[in-house]
Amino acid sequence: MRIIEKIKRYFKKKKLSTKNNRKKVGIILFATSIGLFFLFVTRLSYIVIVGKISETSLEEKTTDLYQGSEIVKAKRGTIYDRNGEVIAEDATSYSLYAVLSTSYVNGKGDDKEILYAQSKDFDTLTKIIVDVLGDKVSEKKVLNSLKQASEDNLYRTDIPNAKNITLQQKQTIETKMDEKEIKGLYFDEKPSRTYSNGVFASHFIGYADVETDDSNDTKLVGKMGIEEAYNDILSGKDGKIVYQKDNYQNPLPGTVAESEPAVDGKNVYTTLDNRLQSYLETLMNQAWKKVEAEDMTAVLMEAKTGEIVAMSQRPSFNPETKKEFSDEDFLWYNLFSEDKYEPGSTMKILTVASAIDQGIFNPDETYTPGEMDLMDAKIIDWDYEQGAKPSLTMRQALSWSSNVGMVKLEQRMSDRWQRYLQEFGFGRSTYSGLPNETSGDLPEDNIVSKAMTSFGQAINVSQLQMLQSFTAVSNDGQMLKPQMIKKITSADSDDEIVTQPEVVGNPITAEAAQKVREYMRDTVEDPDYGTAYDQYKVPGNHVSVKTGTAQVAKDGVYLTGDNSYLYSSVTMVPTEDPAYVLYVTLKQPKEKDSTIIPNLANQLLKRAMDLYDVDQSNDQEESNERVTVPDYRDLETETAAGDAQKRGLNPVVLGDGDKVVEQSITNGKKVLSSEKILLLTKSQQYQMPDTTGWSKSDLIKLGELLQIEVQFDGDGFCTKQSLAPYETVGDQTITFTLE
Repeated sequence: MRIIEKIKRYFKKKKLSTKNNRKKVGIILFATSIGLFFLFVTRLSYIVIVGKISETSLEEKTTDLYQGSEIVKAKRGTIYDRNGEVIAEDATSYSLYAVLSTSYVNGKGDDKEILYAQSKDFDTLTKIIVDVLGDKVSEKKVLNSLKQASEDNLYRTDIPNAKNITLQQKQTIETKMDEKEIKGLYFDEKPSRTYSNGVFASHFIGYADVETDDSNDTKLVGKMGIEEAYNDILSGKDGKIVYQKDNYQNPLPGTVAESEPAVDGKNVYTTLDNRLQSYLETLMNQAWKKVEAEDMTAVLMEAKTGEIVAMSQRPSFNPETKKEFSDEDFLWYNLFSEDKYEPGSTMKILTVASAIDQGIFNPDETYTPGEMDLMDAKIIDWDYEQGAKPSLTMRQALSWSSNVGMVKLEQRMSDRWQRYLQEFGFGRSTYSGLPNETSGDLPEDNIVSKAMTSFGQAINVSQLQMLQSFTAVSNDGQMLKPQMIKKITSADSDDEIVTQPEVVGNPITAEAAQKVREYMRDTVEDPDYGTAYDQYKVPGNHVSVKTGTAQVAKDGVYLTGDNSYLYSSVTMVPTEDPAYVLYVTLKQPKEKDSTIIPNLANQLLKRAMDLYDVDQSNDQEESNERVTVPDYRDLETETAAGDAQKRGLNPVVLGDGDKVVEQSITNGKKVLSSEKILLLTKSQQYQMPDTTGWSKSDLIKLGELLQIEVQFDGDGFCTKQSLAPYETVGDQTITFTLE
């Protein structure tokens, strides 16, 4: 029988009625209600037990409802000069906005106070803004922004260019509104950095700017110079305050608890002297106005410590206003650490010093200057075209700046001169800790290029490398690392790391250094053979000077024309026992003015010697601060050495690898801040460092890292090593003489 017919027969047997329908519906509803009830109970039980709805935690939501928190901002550390004068410090700045919503009122009825900016007051508010902020804002733009925001029914609008407002300006605007009995202008507060000195070693100090992270939190971050390099030290660590809230989300009295205190950033004391730095900036401004040049630099360094007391470059910028950043040709990099260039004739100081050190320099020996053939090249003197001197002594070769004389000396030293270049620190970073420091370039491996380095061409150097090499001459053979940080202190001054002078080599003898300083006097004292005769003078002192003129190379090709040169000079004063070394460069001036550099040098050195205290080098602060050595393995070499420098350690890099593979001090160990730390990089070969003055302990660590056998003759500190500095390390046993 067909199924359809069976169904019809069933319904004929059953008599459908209203009563039966109600009964069936009731049963269905009752069953559904019971099912839903048990489903609800099951779900509720799960939520209570697990405490989550989907991935949302009920406990966290409850905490958020009745518990509030605020970030406690850490104060960014202050940057000082050597004497505690503020260079850069934290401040609060404000940006101005107007509220235009008519709902922004206080009270009701007759007691209602209008807090928004009314259209009838727009002109008055605009005048107040312009009167206080001046040229920073445009009256037309301010008025238009208020009118447009009102027409668009905006709750608030930012006032155009009304940013970085000082507290005094903020208070003045508020006072003027009170006097006019109007409302509507308000302020957003944000952190800022003040640089009260304006243009003041700006590329070295750098600047810090506000950055906003993913959580909309604002923080000052270093963008250049010390502000960038020491950002982790200056920043500190933000804290957090936790408190209970009522139903209206207001803090409950007595429930505020500081769960994590803020740790303010550490303060950095530079080696700059505010008195000399400010004076140098003034002198640089005067010089810069007189010349139209590519760039200009000047740096003054203490000869006995390597501490840089003043440094400036042009063009520069004001970190307060940053107006110069809008110039598409703005010079972003630090010329002292990031720029590499051919130094020219100031290199001849080192050539002569090395020749004296080798015992092959006879000051009275004569030769014919002008020109000489070398392989397929011709070496010529600067006065060749106008008529070279018929004869010069080797001493006069320095003061008269003869290229031919320097090449003759270089040929006698052969490959030893190339090692001298390495011993003077060329071809490797000084590890100053500044961002993007260049290592420069040693000459190409050919006879002509190597010979040209004797007069400062065919080799690329940085100014920090030049300063470092000059200290070997000014400091009787002992070469010092240029120092720019005096000390680092905690916010409460309880912890302090003091930077000590760091000897990085002894490339020449004291006798060689003293002799070359004596010969440098001829540059300004010899009327016939001095290229700068009577131009450099510091009252009451003999001065040692070497001038330089280098043809500028670009993309491997030397430029031609009258403005294709880098002019420079190095001055050491006084000759007998230098207190200061001054190095000045002037690149590609449109017109040569031989008075620019001497005038700056004379005035700055006179001021420096007037302020100089002969006992200051004996007043070096000692640091008993111990630092925990981190794990530098697998870090980039420059990063590791820079971090060690910031901690007050003295890093020595072994090899030319990109990453550190081993270190002489175990990570986690606490040592004195002035401790030497050896950083081994992965290299095909290693060169022997200059170990003069090293302790026996450091020498043992050196042997372990290089996997060489070392032995000692005597006790004390190293005075002699059997493998000369910058010779390649092999399988030989190296003997160190200690005294």
